[in-house]
Amino acid sequence: MLIDYAEKHMPVLMHLRKKYADKKPLKGFKVAGCLHVTKETAVLVESLRELGAEVAWSGCNPLSTNDKVAAALAANDVSVFAWNGLSTEEYYWCIDQTLKMEPNLTLDDGADLIFTLHSKHTELIPNLYGGSEETTTGVIRVRAMADDGALRYPIMAVNDADTKHMFDNVYGTGQSSFDGVLRASEILIAGKTVVIGGYGYCGRGLAMRAKGLGADVIVTEVNPVRALQARMDGYRVMPMSEAAREGDLFITATGMKDVITGEHIKVMKDGAILGNSGHYNVEINEPDLIALSTKRRKVRHALEEFTLKDGRIIYLLAEGRLVNLVAASGHPSEVMDLSFAGQLNAMLWLAKHGRDLKPAVYEFPEELDKETALMKLETMGISIDKWTKEQEAYAHAYAEGT
Repeated sequence: MLIDYAEKHMPVLMHLRKKYADKKPLKGFKVAGCLHVTKETAVLVESLRELGAEVAWSGCNPLSTNDKVAAALAANDVSVFAWNGLSTEEYYWCIDQTLKMEPNLTLDDGADLIFTLHSKHTELIPNLYGGSEETTTGVIRVRAMADDGALRYPIMAVNDADTKHMFDNVYGTGQSSFDGVLRASEILIAGKTVVIGGYGYCGRGLAMRAKGLGADVIVTEVNPVRALQARMDGYRVMPMSEAAREGDLFITATGMKDVITGEHIKVMKDGAILGNSGHYNVEINEPDLIALSTKRRKVRHALEEFTLKDGRIIYLLAEGRLVNLVAASGHPSEVMDLSFAGQLNAMLWLAKHGRDLKPAVYEFPEELDKETALMKLETMGISIDKWTKEQEAYAHAYAEGT
């Protein structure tokens, strides 16, 4: 039922499934995936299978799997290794199980699958045509591997496609993160001071939604250009050491560790709430929070209360993990339609071209990006202008001037 509902809100992915279903362009390919097991992911998995691929899947976060969706996939003969509440050891065991199929394509979110292949299963790398990476944190990680000469097969940065980061990261993260915050805490956002850690695409979406809900928004940044942009967009900008004293609610989205540390927690208000929308649970230094506390207790699902030594209360959302997936259901289907259309196109492109590529990080092809956007517009009943022949000629001319 959940998967059927998602399909109705993912018309671009369904269009691609219908377009290629008869040709089966992924027949003979084995895809190992490591991505949040949600109803939207299930639509992607079934689309890969419709195009002929054999698929094995694990979740890319210990707390983000929807067990009902995982069970539905398993009942439909998908090799799925994921359940909600995994330990770290179980999490990597699940990834190992997906690799027993000896994949020739990988689809990752956070690069844990990619890194596991490089660190534990190097014998499988010669079989690989390529892989794709879904999220900012994972792209940063594989680029670091490439820069270090450690990357051994081609990876397409699907996250860097315009139809991914300009929509999934901004509108998806903004809406779903506040969905998680509100489900876990039930606080009123209006009138609160909300501190957003980072002003990348995810941070911009978070700041936009916080402002729309009536919050006074503070942005913290290390990048001067992004900090300037945040100020021009109407937000207050300051270091976290200053923002820590003012914030009622903190949400990090940087991909970097220690955005909030014990030094920040020491000066926070009584009742401050800490949440994270970055991929890994390292942005809020939970060990520091524990060290400063005398007591901790679970208030409700995805909300823990820490009593500090001076009596102040600090709340932590979703164990410091992705608040939108642990406390809520992740991004809406409509925005994941774009991201997963990109993933499906990446698999098709790598299946065709991967053997000719060197180990490196590749950009998502611009023509596929535009095609995806056009399909989405069409499903929304929106048409746009096209250049005339004269305009096309002018665009490539250089003789005309003032």
